[in-house]
Amino acid sequence: MKKSKSFFGGIKENFPSGLVVFLVALPLCLGIALASGAPPLSGIISGIVGGLVIGSISNSNISVSGPAAGLTAIVLTAITDLGAFELFLCAGIIAGLIQLVLGFVRAGSISNYFPNNVIEGMLAAIGIIIILKQIPHALGFDKDYEGHESIFDKGLNFGYFTELFDAIHPGAVVITLVSVGILLAWDKIPFLKRIKMLPGALVAVVAGILLNEVFKMSGSSLTIEKNHLVSLPVPQSFDDFKNLIIMPDFNGFTNPKVWIAGATIAIVASIETLLCIEASDRLDIQRRITDTNLELKAQGIGNLISSFIGGLPMTSVVVRSSANANAGATSKASTMIHGFLLLICVLSIPFLLNLIPLATLAAVLLLVGYKLAKPATFKHFWHLGKFQFIPFVATVVAIVATDLLKGVGIGLAISIFYILQGNMKRAYYLSREKLDDADEISIKLAEEVSFLNKAAIKKTLKNIKPNSTVIIDATTTSYIATDVLEMIQDFANIRAKEEDIEVQLMGFKTSYRDYETDEDSHIIITHKRAM
Repeated sequence: MKKSKSFFGGIKENFPSGLVVFLVALPLCLGIALASGAPPLSGIISGIVGGLVIGSISNSNISVSGPAAGLTAIVLTAITDLGAFELFLCAGIIAGLIQLVLGFVRAGSISNYFPNNVIEGMLAAIGIIIILKQIPHALGFDKDYEGHESIFDKGLNFGYFTELFDAIHPGAVVITLVSVGILLAWDKIPFLKRIKMLPGALVAVVAGILLNEVFKMSGSSLTIEKNHLVSLPVPQSFDDFKNLIIMPDFNGFTNPKVWIAGATIAIVASIETLLCIEASDRLDIQRRITDTNLELKAQGIGNLISSFIGGLPMTSVVVRSSANANAGATSKASTMIHGFLLLICVLSIPFLLNLIPLATLAAVLLLVGYKLAKPATFKHFWHLGKFQFIPFVATVVAIVATDLLKGVGIGLAISIFYILQGNMKRAYYLSREKLDDADEISIKLAEEVSFLNKAAIKKTLKNIKPNSTVIIDATTTSYIATDVLEMIQDFANIRAKEEDIEVQLMGFKTSYRDYETDEDSHIIITHKRAM
Protein backbone atom coordinates (compact mmCIF):
# COMPACT_ATOMS: atom_id res chain seq x y z
CA MET A 1 0.00 0.00 0.00
CA LYS A 2 2.87 2.30 0.82
CA LYS A 3 4.41 1.66 -2.58
CA SER A 4 1.16 2.63 -4.32
CA LYS A 5 0.93 5.88 -2.38
CA SER A 6 4.52 6.70 -3.29
CA PHE A 7 3.84 5.99 -6.96
CA PHE A 8 0.82 8.29 -7.17
CA GLY A 9 2.69 10.89 -5.18
CA GLY A 10 5.42 10.69 -7.81
CA ILE A 11 2.88 11.27 -10.56
CA LYS A 12 1.48 14.38 -8.87
CA GLU A 13 4.95 15.78 -8.19
CA ASN A 14 6.28 15.06 -11.68
CA PHE A 15 3.26 15.96 -13.80
CA PRO A 16 4.44 19.55 -14.47
CA SER A 17 7.88 18.38 -15.66
CA GLY A 18 6.29 15.59 -17.72
CA LEU A 19 4.08 18.18 -19.38
CA VAL A 20 7.06 20.41 -20.18
CA VAL A 21 8.96 17.49 -21.74
CA PHE A 22 5.86 16.56 -23.76
CA LEU A 23 5.65 20.10 -25.17
CA VAL A 24 9.37 20.04 -26.02
CA ALA A 25 9.35 16.50 -27.42
CA LEU A 26 6.31 16.86 -29.68
CA PRO A 27 7.83 19.07 -32.41
CA LEU A 28 11.23 17.38 -32.06
CA CYS A 29 9.73 13.93 -32.69
CA LEU A 30 8.06 15.25 -35.83
CA GLY A 31 11.10 17.17 -36.99
CA ILE A 32 13.52 14.27 -36.60
CA ALA A 33 11.15 11.98 -38.50
CA LEU A 34 10.93 14.47 -41.38
CA ALA A 35 14.72 15.06 -41.38
CA SER A 36 15.25 11.28 -41.44
CA GLY A 37 13.04 10.79 -44.49
CA ALA A 38 10.59 8.74 -42.42
CA PRO A 39 6.79 9.04 -41.99
CA PRO A 40 5.88 11.80 -39.46
CA LEU A 41 4.07 9.40 -37.13
CA SER A 42 7.22 7.23 -36.78
CA GLY A 43 8.85 9.93 -34.67
CA ILE A 44 5.79 10.20 -32.41
CA ILE A 45 5.68 6.40 -31.98
CA SER A 46 9.35 6.45 -30.99
CA GLY A 47 8.67 9.18 -28.42
CA ILE A 48 5.73 7.26 -26.95
CA VAL A 49 7.76 4.04 -26.64
CA GLY A 50 10.71 5.98 -25.23
CA GLY A 51 8.49 7.46 -22.53
CA LEU A 52 6.33 4.49 -21.58
CA VAL A 53 8.53 1.44 -22.27
CA ILE A 54 12.08 2.67 -21.65
CA GLY A 55 10.84 4.97 -18.90
CA SER A 56 9.31 2.02 -17.04
CA ILE A 57 12.35 -0.30 -17.40
CA SER A 58 15.26 2.13 -16.92
CA ASN A 59 16.21 3.24 -13.42
CA SER A 60 17.34 6.66 -14.62
CA ASN A 61 15.32 9.32 -12.83
CA ILE A 62 16.04 12.19 -15.23
CA SER A 63 16.85 10.94 -18.74
CA VAL A 64 14.20 10.93 -21.46
CA SER A 65 14.42 8.68 -24.52
CA GLY A 66 13.09 9.27 -28.01
CA PRO A 67 14.16 9.78 -31.62
CA ALA A 68 17.59 11.44 -31.68
CA ALA A 69 19.01 14.07 -34.03
CA GLY A 70 22.35 12.23 -33.81
CA LEU A 71 20.87 9.28 -35.70
CA THR A 72 19.23 11.39 -38.42
CA ALA A 73 22.00 11.07 -41.02
CA ILE A 74 22.38 7.31 -40.42
CA VAL A 75 18.63 6.71 -40.68
CA LEU A 76 18.24 8.88 -43.81
CA THR A 77 21.14 7.11 -45.54
CA ALA A 78 19.84 3.66 -44.59
CA ILE A 79 16.27 4.37 -45.79
CA THR A 80 17.64 5.78 -49.06
CA ASP A 81 19.94 2.79 -49.65
CA LEU A 82 17.31 0.20 -48.75
CA GLY A 83 14.59 1.94 -50.75
CA ALA A 84 11.77 1.31 -48.27
CA PHE A 85 10.99 2.30 -44.71
CA GLU A 86 9.53 -1.18 -44.10
CA LEU A 87 12.95 -2.73 -44.76
CA PHE A 88 14.65 -0.16 -42.55
CA LEU A 89 12.47 -1.19 -39.60
CA CYS A 90 14.28 -4.56 -39.68
CA ALA A 91 17.53 -2.67 -39.05
CA GLY A 92 15.90 -1.13 -35.98
CA ILE A 93 14.99 -4.59 -34.69
CA ILE A 94 18.59 -5.76 -35.21
CA ALA A 95 19.89 -2.66 -33.38
CA GLY A 96 17.60 -3.45 -30.44
CA LEU A 97 18.85 -7.04 -30.24
CA ILE A 98 22.49 -5.90 -30.30
CA GLN A 99 21.82 -3.39 -27.52
CA LEU A 100 20.24 -6.14 -25.43
CA VAL A 101 23.40 -8.23 -25.86
CA LEU A 102 25.58 -5.21 -24.93
CA GLY A 103 23.55 -4.79 -21.75
CA PHE A 104 23.97 -8.44 -20.77
CA VAL A 105 27.74 -8.37 -21.38
CA ARG A 106 27.89 -5.26 -19.16
CA ALA A 107 29.21 -2.90 -21.84
CA GLY A 108 27.60 0.01 -19.98
CA SER A 109 30.65 0.29 -17.75
CA ILE A 110 32.41 2.27 -20.51
CA SER A 111 30.51 5.33 -19.27
CA ASN A 112 32.68 5.35 -16.13
CA TYR A 113 35.63 6.55 -18.21
CA PHE A 114 34.08 9.81 -19.44
CA PRO A 115 35.81 12.76 -17.62
CA ASN A 116 33.54 15.29 -15.90
CA ASN A 117 34.95 18.23 -17.89
CA VAL A 118 34.01 16.47 -21.15
CA ILE A 119 30.50 15.67 -19.90
CA GLU A 120 30.01 19.26 -18.70
CA GLY A 121 31.40 20.48 -22.04
CA MET A 122 28.88 18.29 -23.83
CA LEU A 123 26.02 19.78 -21.80
CA ALA A 124 27.20 23.34 -22.47
CA ALA A 125 27.56 22.58 -26.19
CA ILE A 126 24.05 21.12 -26.30
CA GLY A 127 22.81 24.31 -24.66
CA ILE A 128 24.50 26.45 -27.32
CA ILE A 129 23.14 24.24 -30.11
CA ILE A 130 19.63 24.46 -28.64
CA ILE A 131 19.88 28.25 -28.65
CA LEU A 132 21.26 28.39 -32.20
CA LYS A 133 18.56 26.05 -33.50
CA GLN A 134 15.68 27.76 -31.73
CA ILE A 135 16.53 31.36 -32.64
CA PRO A 136 15.05 30.85 -36.16
CA HIS A 137 11.80 29.50 -34.67
CA ALA A 138 11.72 32.39 -32.19
CA LEU A 139 11.95 34.83 -35.12
CA GLY A 140 9.45 32.97 -37.32
CA PHE A 141 11.91 31.33 -39.72
CA ASP A 142 10.85 27.66 -39.71
CA LYS A 143 12.57 25.59 -42.34
CA ASP A 144 12.25 22.45 -40.21
CA TYR A 145 11.20 21.40 -36.71
CA GLU A 146 14.73 20.59 -35.54
CA GLY A 147 16.00 24.04 -36.45
CA HIS A 148 18.34 25.32 -39.13
CA GLU A 149 21.70 23.52 -38.96
CA SER A 150 23.76 25.14 -41.73
CA ILE A 151 25.57 27.75 -39.62
CA PHE A 152 28.82 25.79 -39.90
CA ASP A 153 28.20 24.38 -43.38
CA LYS A 154 31.64 24.61 -45.07
CA GLY A 155 32.76 27.20 -42.55
CA LEU A 156 30.71 29.98 -41.03
CA ASN A 157 27.72 30.48 -43.33
CA PHE A 158 27.02 34.24 -43.35
CA GLY A 159 24.28 33.69 -45.93
CA TYR A 160 22.34 31.92 -43.21
CA PHE A 161 22.19 35.12 -41.11
CA THR A 162 21.03 37.19 -44.09
CA GLU A 163 18.28 34.70 -44.87
CA LEU A 164 17.29 34.57 -41.20
CA PHE A 165 16.90 38.31 -40.69
CA ASP A 166 15.07 38.75 -44.00
CA ALA A 167 12.48 36.20 -42.83
CA ILE A 168 11.72 37.68 -39.38
CA HIS A 169 8.02 37.43 -38.57
CA PRO A 170 6.79 40.17 -36.16
CA GLY A 171 4.01 37.95 -34.78
CA ALA A 172 6.47 35.17 -33.90
CA VAL A 173 8.74 37.71 -32.18
CA VAL A 174 5.84 39.02 -30.08
CA ILE A 175 4.79 35.51 -29.02
CA THR A 176 8.41 34.58 -28.22
CA LEU A 177 8.85 37.65 -26.00
CA VAL A 178 5.54 37.07 -24.20
CA SER A 179 6.39 33.39 -23.68
CA VAL A 180 9.88 34.18 -22.35
CA GLY A 181 8.36 36.79 -20.01
CA ILE A 182 5.89 34.23 -18.63
CA LEU A 183 8.61 31.61 -18.15
CA LEU A 184 10.91 34.05 -16.35
CA ALA A 185 8.06 35.24 -14.14
CA TRP A 186 7.28 31.63 -13.19
CA ASP A 187 10.92 31.15 -12.18
CA LYS A 188 11.31 34.40 -10.26
CA ILE A 189 7.97 35.20 -8.59
CA PRO A 190 7.57 33.10 -5.39
CA PHE A 191 3.76 32.94 -5.63
CA LEU A 192 3.85 31.54 -9.15
CA LYS A 193 6.66 29.08 -8.34
CA ARG A 194 4.43 27.49 -5.71
CA ILE A 195 1.73 26.64 -8.29
CA LYS A 196 3.43 23.36 -9.25
CA MET A 197 0.44 21.85 -11.04
CA LEU A 198 0.38 24.82 -13.42
CA PRO A 199 3.83 24.91 -15.05
CA GLY A 200 5.03 28.07 -16.73
CA ALA A 201 5.57 26.21 -20.01
CA LEU A 202 1.88 25.29 -20.23
CA VAL A 203 0.84 28.88 -19.47
CA ALA A 204 3.27 30.11 -22.15
CA VAL A 205 1.89 27.65 -24.72
CA VAL A 206 -1.74 28.57 -23.95
CA ALA A 207 -0.82 32.27 -24.13
CA GLY A 208 0.88 31.68 -27.49
CA ILE A 209 -2.20 29.94 -28.90
CA LEU A 210 -4.59 32.62 -27.59
CA LEU A 211 -2.42 35.48 -28.88
CA ASN A 212 -2.31 33.98 -32.36
CA GLU A 213 -6.07 33.38 -32.34
CA VAL A 214 -6.55 37.07 -31.40
CA PHE A 215 -4.27 38.06 -34.29
CA LYS A 216 -6.37 35.89 -36.64
CA MET A 217 -9.74 37.27 -35.53
CA SER A 218 -8.51 40.85 -35.81
CA GLY A 219 -7.05 40.25 -39.27
CA SER A 220 -3.66 41.44 -38.02
CA SER A 221 -0.48 41.07 -40.04
CA LEU A 222 1.00 39.52 -36.89
CA THR A 223 -0.99 36.32 -37.53
CA ILE A 224 1.23 33.24 -37.61
CA GLU A 225 0.41 31.01 -40.55
CA LYS A 226 0.21 27.21 -40.62
CA ASN A 227 3.84 26.70 -41.64
CA HIS A 228 4.94 28.29 -38.33
CA LEU A 229 2.73 26.00 -36.21
CA VAL A 230 3.05 22.42 -34.98
CA SER A 231 1.93 20.06 -37.75
CA LEU A 232 0.58 16.64 -36.73
CA PRO A 233 -1.27 14.27 -39.07
CA VAL A 234 -5.01 14.37 -38.25
CA PRO A 235 -6.71 11.04 -39.04
CA GLN A 236 -10.44 11.32 -39.72
CA SER A 237 -11.22 7.73 -38.75
CA PHE A 238 -9.69 4.65 -37.14
CA ASP A 239 -8.83 3.29 -40.59
CA ASP A 240 -6.95 6.51 -41.39
CA PHE A 241 -4.96 6.16 -38.19
CA LYS A 242 -4.25 2.49 -38.88
CA ASN A 243 -2.95 3.36 -42.33
CA LEU A 244 -0.44 5.78 -40.80
CA ILE A 245 1.30 2.92 -38.95
CA ILE A 246 3.84 1.03 -41.07
CA MET A 247 4.90 -2.52 -40.16
CA PRO A 248 8.35 -4.04 -40.93
CA ASP A 249 8.97 -6.17 -44.00
CA PHE A 250 10.71 -9.20 -42.50
CA ASN A 251 12.31 -10.06 -45.85
CA GLY A 252 14.81 -7.38 -44.87
CA PHE A 253 16.60 -9.85 -42.58
CA THR A 254 18.04 -11.53 -45.69
CA ASN A 255 19.61 -8.24 -46.86
CA PRO A 256 23.25 -7.69 -45.69
CA LYS A 257 22.74 -3.89 -45.89
CA VAL A 258 20.01 -4.15 -43.25
CA TRP A 259 22.40 -5.90 -40.86
CA ILE A 260 25.13 -3.31 -41.43
CA ALA A 261 22.64 -0.49 -40.80
CA GLY A 262 21.38 -2.23 -37.66
CA ALA A 263 24.90 -2.68 -36.25
CA THR A 264 25.77 0.96 -37.01
CA ILE A 265 22.62 2.24 -35.28
CA ALA A 266 23.26 0.00 -32.25
CA ILE A 267 26.81 1.28 -31.75
CA VAL A 268 26.05 4.99 -32.26
CA ALA A 269 22.80 4.87 -30.26
CA SER A 270 24.49 3.05 -27.37
CA ILE A 271 27.37 5.55 -27.16
CA GLU A 272 25.00 8.53 -27.31
CA THR A 273 22.80 6.94 -24.65
CA LEU A 274 25.73 6.33 -22.29
CA LEU A 275 26.90 9.92 -22.77
CA CYS A 276 23.42 11.23 -22.06
CA ILE A 277 23.06 9.04 -18.97
CA GLU A 278 26.29 10.44 -17.55
CA ALA A 279 25.04 13.97 -18.28
CA SER A 280 21.58 13.24 -16.83
CA ASP A 281 23.05 11.89 -13.60
CA ARG A 282 24.98 15.15 -13.23
CA LEU A 283 21.75 17.12 -13.79
CA ASP A 284 20.00 15.13 -11.07
CA ILE A 285 20.10 17.29 -7.93
CA GLN A 286 20.03 14.11 -5.80
CA ARG A 287 23.06 12.73 -7.73
CA ARG A 288 21.53 9.26 -8.12
CA ILE A 289 23.52 6.82 -10.26
CA THR A 290 21.90 5.04 -13.20
CA ASP A 291 22.62 1.37 -13.92
CA THR A 292 24.07 1.79 -17.43
CA ASN A 293 23.83 -1.93 -18.23
CA LEU A 294 20.13 -1.89 -17.38
CA GLU A 295 19.83 1.26 -19.52
CA LEU A 296 21.29 -0.55 -22.56
CA LYS A 297 18.81 -3.39 -22.03
CA ALA A 298 15.95 -0.89 -21.75
CA GLN A 299 17.07 0.86 -24.94
CA GLY A 300 17.28 -2.51 -26.71
CA ILE A 301 13.74 -3.49 -25.69
CA GLY A 302 12.49 -0.01 -26.63
CA ASN A 303 14.06 -0.15 -30.09
CA LEU A 304 12.64 -3.65 -30.66
CA ILE A 305 9.09 -2.55 -29.81
CA SER A 306 9.38 0.77 -31.66
CA SER A 307 10.60 -0.92 -34.84
CA PHE A 308 7.89 -3.61 -34.69
CA ILE A 309 5.15 -0.93 -34.71
CA GLY A 310 6.71 1.48 -37.21
CA GLY A 311 8.76 3.80 -35.00
CA LEU A 312 12.23 5.27 -35.42
CA PRO A 313 15.23 4.00 -33.44
CA MET A 314 15.89 6.02 -30.29
CA THR A 315 18.45 6.97 -27.70
CA SER A 316 18.45 8.77 -24.39
CA VAL A 317 18.34 12.42 -25.49
CA VAL A 318 20.14 15.34 -23.82
CA VAL A 319 17.72 18.09 -24.92
CA ARG A 320 14.63 16.42 -23.46
CA SER A 321 16.53 15.18 -20.40
CA SER A 322 17.78 18.71 -19.74
CA ALA A 323 14.27 20.13 -20.08
CA ASN A 324 13.07 17.40 -17.71
CA ALA A 325 15.67 18.24 -15.05
CA ASN A 326 15.16 21.99 -15.37
CA ALA A 327 11.40 21.55 -15.01
CA GLY A 328 11.91 19.90 -11.61
CA ALA A 329 11.58 16.16 -12.36
CA THR A 330 12.32 13.96 -9.35
CA SER A 331 11.67 10.46 -10.70
CA LYS A 332 11.14 8.50 -13.90
CA ALA A 333 7.41 9.12 -13.52
CA SER A 334 8.06 12.34 -15.44
CA THR A 335 9.31 10.64 -18.60
CA MET A 336 6.43 8.15 -18.44
CA ILE A 337 3.93 11.02 -18.13
CA HIS A 338 5.45 12.64 -21.22
CA GLY A 339 5.02 9.38 -23.16
CA PHE A 340 1.43 9.02 -21.96
CA LEU A 341 0.61 12.61 -22.97
CA LEU A 342 2.09 12.03 -26.42
CA LEU A 343 -0.10 8.96 -26.85
CA ILE A 344 -3.34 10.56 -25.61
CA CYS A 345 -2.93 13.85 -27.43
CA VAL A 346 -1.91 12.35 -30.76
CA LEU A 347 -4.91 10.01 -30.63
CA SER A 348 -7.47 12.52 -29.40
CA ILE A 349 -6.60 16.19 -30.00
CA PRO A 350 -4.04 16.55 -32.81
CA PHE A 351 -6.10 19.45 -34.23
CA LEU A 352 -5.60 21.38 -30.95
CA LEU A 353 -1.87 20.67 -30.86
CA ASN A 354 -1.64 22.03 -34.40
CA LEU A 355 -2.58 25.48 -33.04
CA ILE A 356 0.68 25.73 -31.04
CA PRO A 357 3.13 28.27 -32.52
CA LEU A 358 6.67 26.95 -32.84
CA ALA A 359 7.79 30.32 -31.46
CA THR A 360 6.34 29.58 -28.01
CA LEU A 361 8.05 26.17 -27.92
CA ALA A 362 11.28 27.88 -28.97
CA ALA A 363 10.97 30.16 -25.92
CA VAL A 364 10.87 27.09 -23.63
CA LEU A 365 13.98 25.64 -25.27
CA LEU A 366 15.88 28.93 -25.29
CA LEU A 367 15.73 29.04 -21.50
CA VAL A 368 16.73 25.36 -21.30
CA GLY A 369 19.72 26.12 -23.53
CA TYR A 370 20.77 29.09 -21.42
CA LYS A 371 20.68 27.05 -18.20
CA LEU A 372 22.96 24.45 -19.79
CA ALA A 373 25.44 26.95 -21.25
CA LYS A 374 25.30 29.70 -18.64
CA PRO A 375 28.50 31.77 -18.20
CA ALA A 376 28.91 30.52 -14.61
CA THR A 377 29.82 27.07 -15.95
CA PHE A 378 32.63 28.48 -18.09
CA LYS A 379 33.83 30.57 -15.16
CA HIS A 380 33.87 27.51 -12.90
CA PHE A 381 36.16 25.53 -15.22
CA TRP A 382 38.37 28.58 -15.78
CA HIS A 383 39.07 28.70 -12.05
CA LEU A 384 39.89 24.96 -12.02
CA GLY A 385 42.92 25.59 -14.23
CA LYS A 386 43.93 24.95 -17.82
CA PHE A 387 44.00 21.14 -17.49
CA GLN A 388 40.26 21.22 -16.81
CA PHE A 389 39.31 24.32 -18.81
CA ILE A 390 40.95 23.48 -22.17
CA PRO A 391 39.31 20.02 -22.60
CA PHE A 392 36.00 21.56 -21.49
CA VAL A 393 36.12 24.40 -24.04
CA ALA A 394 37.50 22.11 -26.78
CA THR A 395 34.53 19.78 -26.25
CA VAL A 396 32.09 22.69 -26.48
CA VAL A 397 33.60 24.11 -29.68
CA ALA A 398 34.03 20.70 -31.34
CA ILE A 399 30.44 19.58 -30.68
CA VAL A 400 28.96 22.87 -31.90
CA ALA A 401 31.16 22.82 -35.03
CA THR A 402 30.79 19.09 -35.84
CA ASP A 403 28.51 16.69 -33.96
CA LEU A 404 28.11 15.05 -30.58
CA LEU A 405 30.28 11.97 -31.07
CA LYS A 406 33.13 13.75 -32.89
CA GLY A 407 33.12 16.55 -30.33
CA VAL A 408 33.21 14.19 -27.36
CA GLY A 409 35.99 12.23 -29.09
CA ILE A 410 38.07 15.39 -29.47
CA GLY A 411 37.42 16.37 -25.85
CA LEU A 412 38.42 12.90 -24.65
CA ALA A 413 41.61 12.97 -26.74
CA ILE A 414 42.66 16.31 -25.23
CA SER A 415 41.81 15.13 -21.71
CA ILE A 416 43.87 11.97 -22.21
CA PHE A 417 46.78 14.08 -23.54
CA TYR A 418 46.78 16.18 -20.37
CA ILE A 419 46.48 13.10 -18.18
CA LEU A 420 49.47 11.50 -19.91
CA GLN A 421 51.42 14.75 -19.74
CA GLY A 422 50.70 15.05 -16.04
CA ASN A 423 51.63 11.42 -15.51
CA MET A 424 54.97 11.94 -17.25
CA LYS A 425 55.73 15.03 -15.18
CA ARG A 426 54.96 13.19 -11.96
CA ALA A 427 57.20 10.23 -12.71
CA TYR A 428 59.82 11.45 -10.21
CA TYR A 429 60.76 14.43 -8.11
CA LEU A 430 64.27 15.97 -7.98
CA SER A 431 65.70 17.46 -4.81
CA ARG A 432 67.48 20.13 -6.90
CA GLU A 433 66.18 22.07 -9.87
CA LYS A 434 69.42 21.94 -11.90
CA LEU A 435 71.53 18.88 -12.47
CA ASP A 436 74.58 20.83 -13.69
CA ASP A 437 75.56 22.16 -10.27
CA ALA A 438 74.35 19.19 -8.23
CA ASP A 439 76.83 16.86 -6.52
CA GLU A 440 74.08 14.83 -4.89
CA ILE A 441 70.85 14.11 -6.73
CA SER A 442 67.76 12.56 -5.15
CA ILE A 443 65.19 11.08 -7.54
CA LYS A 444 61.95 10.11 -5.82
CA LEU A 445 59.80 7.97 -8.12
CA ALA A 446 56.05 8.43 -8.24
CA GLU A 447 53.53 5.83 -7.08
CA GLU A 448 53.21 4.47 -10.62
CA VAL A 449 55.99 4.63 -13.22
CA SER A 450 54.88 3.48 -16.69
CA PHE A 451 56.56 3.34 -20.09
CA LEU A 452 55.32 6.90 -20.63
CA ASN A 453 57.82 8.06 -18.02
CA LYS A 454 60.78 6.30 -19.61
CA ALA A 455 61.90 9.23 -21.76
CA ALA A 456 61.91 11.72 -18.86
CA ILE A 457 63.83 9.39 -16.53
CA LYS A 458 66.26 8.45 -19.28
CA LYS A 459 66.99 12.12 -20.00
CA THR A 460 67.65 12.82 -16.32
CA LEU A 461 70.00 9.85 -15.92
CA LYS A 462 71.82 10.81 -19.11
CA ASN A 463 72.51 14.34 -17.77
CA ILE A 464 74.01 13.19 -14.48
CA LYS A 465 77.70 14.10 -14.48
CA PRO A 466 80.53 11.75 -13.39
CA ASN A 467 81.62 11.57 -9.73
CA SER A 468 78.09 12.38 -8.53
CA THR A 469 75.97 10.70 -5.89
CA VAL A 470 72.51 9.59 -7.00
CA ILE A 471 69.72 8.37 -4.73
CA ILE A 472 66.80 6.71 -6.56
CA ASP A 473 63.95 6.30 -4.08
CA ALA A 474 61.14 3.85 -4.85
CA THR A 475 59.86 3.35 -1.32
CA THR A 476 56.42 4.74 -2.17
CA THR A 477 56.29 3.23 -5.67
CA SER A 478 53.76 0.45 -6.22
CA TYR A 479 54.46 -0.18 -9.91
CA ILE A 480 57.44 0.22 -12.24
CA ALA A 481 57.28 -0.81 -15.90
CA THR A 482 59.81 -3.51 -16.79
CA ASP A 483 61.61 -1.43 -19.41
CA VAL A 484 62.04 1.47 -16.93
CA LEU A 485 63.36 -0.94 -14.29
CA GLU A 486 65.85 -2.42 -16.77
CA MET A 487 67.05 1.07 -17.67
CA ILE A 488 67.67 1.93 -13.99
CA GLN A 489 69.47 -1.39 -13.48
CA ASP A 490 71.71 -0.76 -16.50
CA PHE A 491 72.52 2.72 -15.21
CA ALA A 492 73.39 1.41 -11.72
CA ASN A 493 75.36 -1.65 -12.82
CA ILE A 494 77.16 -0.40 -15.93
CA ARG A 495 77.37 3.33 -16.53
CA ALA A 496 77.64 4.31 -12.84
CA LYS A 497 80.67 2.06 -12.40
CA GLU A 498 82.32 3.40 -15.55
CA GLU A 499 81.86 7.07 -14.57
CA ASP A 500 82.41 6.69 -10.84
CA ILE A 501 78.81 7.59 -9.97
CA GLU A 502 77.67 6.44 -6.55
CA VAL A 503 74.14 5.03 -6.80
CA GLN A 504 71.89 4.31 -3.85
CA LEU A 505 68.69 2.39 -4.67
CA MET A 506 65.92 2.51 -2.08
CA GLY A 507 62.69 0.49 -2.03
CA PHE A 508 63.42 -1.64 -5.11
CA LYS A 509 62.60 -5.34 -5.21
CA THR A 510 65.06 -8.17 -5.62
CA SER A 511 63.74 -9.39 -8.99
CA TYR A 512 60.98 -8.98 -11.54
CA ARG A 513 59.17 -11.88 -9.88
CA ASP A 514 58.75 -9.74 -6.77
CA TYR A 515 56.23 -7.58 -8.68
CA GLU A 516 53.32 -9.76 -7.67
CA THR A 517 49.62 -8.96 -8.03
CA ASP A 518 47.07 -9.51 -5.29
CA GLU A 519 44.20 -11.35 -7.06
CA ASP A 520 41.57 -9.90 -4.74
CA SER A 521 42.52 -6.24 -4.91
CA HIS A 522 44.52 -6.14 -8.17
CA ILE A 523 47.05 -3.87 -6.46
CA ILE A 524 50.80 -4.30 -6.92
CA ILE A 525 52.47 -5.49 -3.67
CA THR A 526 55.62 -3.58 -2.64
CA HIS A 527 58.28 -5.48 -0.67
CA LYS A 528 60.70 -2.54 -0.11
CA ARG A 529 63.88 -4.56 -0.46
CA ALA A 530 67.17 -3.44 -1.94
CA MET A 531 67.89 -4.49 -5.51
